[in-house]
Amino acid sequence: MKRNYISVALLCGILLLNIVFTQFMVHQYFYENYVNTLIFMSLNIILFPIAWLVYKRDRRKA
Repeated sequence: MKRNYISVALLCGILLLNIVFTQFMVHQYFYENYVNTLIFMSLNIILFPIAWLVYKRDRRKA
């Protein structure tokens, strides 16, 4: 099964953003900035369906 390099790059970028947002979330929670913690948590949750759509689109094209 051949993958599209653009889809793989998009998924890698989404994974990188997920790691960055998680790190920011933990950092903000440590310093008790709970509003920022909730913002980064919601950004993390929003990234999951985007990654799922990219993956499904790539599977359909293959």
